[in-house]
Amino acid sequence: MSKQQCQQMIDAYLAAELDVLAGKQTTINGKTMSTEDLGEIRQGRLEWERRLNAYSRPQGGVKFASFN
Repeated sequence: MSKQQCQQMIDAYLAAELDVLAGKQTTINGKTMSTEDLGEIRQGRLEWERRLNAYSRPQGGVKFASFN
């Protein structure tokens, strides 16, 4: 997924979270969600935020310094 697609998913989950907090039902990926699903909605948003943040991490893994 691209950064833009990740941001779109974050926006969708944030909108769903706000709808549920306002007492409305919302649908994400064909699943209707309500207040009982708030934890699942927040988990989904956090997962997409984690994916988006992965684009900002330096590539190449962990580097170690030698202090000889």
